[in-house]
Amino acid sequence: MKIAVVGLGYWGPNLVRNFQALPDVKRVMGIDKDETRLVKAKQRFPDLETSACLDDALRDDDVVAVALATPVSSHYPLGKKVLESGKHLWVEKPFTAKVSEAESLIELAERKGLKIIVDHTFIYTGAVRKMKEIVDSGELGEVYYFDSVRVNLGLFQHDVNVVWDLAPHDLSIMDHLLRERPKSVSAVGSCHVGNDLENVAYLTVFFENNLIAHFHVNWLAPVKIRKILIGGSKSMIVFDDMENSEKVKIYDKGVEVKTKEGVYEMLVQYRTGDMRSPKLDQTEALSIATAHFLDCVKHNKRPITDGISGLNVVRILEAAEKSIKQNGKEIKLHYHD
Repeated sequence: MKIAVVGLGYWGPNLVRNFQALPDVKRVMGIDKDETRLVKAKQRFPDLETSACLDDALRDDDVVAVALATPVSSHYPLGKKVLESGKHLWVEKPFTAKVSEAESLIELAERKGLKIIVDHTFIYTGAVRKMKEIVDSGELGEVYYFDSVRVNLGLFQHDVNVVWDLAPHDLSIMDHLLRERPKSVSAVGSCHVGNDLENVAYLTVFFENNLIAHFHVNWLAPVKIRKILIGGSKSMIVFDDMENSEKVKIYDKGVEVKTKEGVYEMLVQYRTGDMRSPKLDQTEALSIATAHFLDCVKHNKRPITDGISGLNVVRILEAAEKSIKQNGKEIKLHYHD
């Protein structure tokens, strides 16, 4: 099996390293228009085949899949080319720049019998896999809210705002953990550096049954925070990705409401129990994701983070962008079942 990786900037070399480590992968091809990147990649990975042209990979019958580690604006045109050539597709997050592009790629892959996997890397971490286990077991009870903060100083992107850059991580985690389908989005944001791309934003995602999700993303924070809180009727989860050891903590805490005669007689009691921090699998998420992708290709399985998972995130991002431009107007989400 041979895999081609397009884009050897920041993330591409990580893909090369992980694909090369898989026993089923005989060769990896690295593709980039920048000659200096090709030289650097070849120095780091002597066995890497290199090319400045994607068509070289598409014409190669041994190449079964192509991974795109390129800017989001290129995902649709390049992804379409890859699928039309009969190769399976790995795409960096966010999947595409528009809902219509995501739908088009999913439809094309289905028609051709090909797999799409979107690199929502966090889904494959030990922390998120453990959180999925906890949520699915019913230990949280009814989920009330999903609250996320992802802030740091820099890296300002030149092509997308902070929502498109940082929010996909936590939106993909929310989409993976919660069974409910969001119904609308409201978002506000601000630009402080004069390039018309918001560097701080707040997104609220609404569901049926009073479930609510909130996301705070910011490129202008003095500290780096990566934290998610999930509150349920029985217990609550705190995921702090900056913690070295106890990244996931489950708190046996909650409220119990006892109603008497009138509404003013309502009694809210707080329940405080133990906190536990489960042991997490330390395997590198990208190593699990790349192995999972090849397994899906070989055995015709549906990837965990497939095109639909990518589309669900892009749908919220697109609505959030519309909402920001209209000062937080609530934007309804539309689904084509």
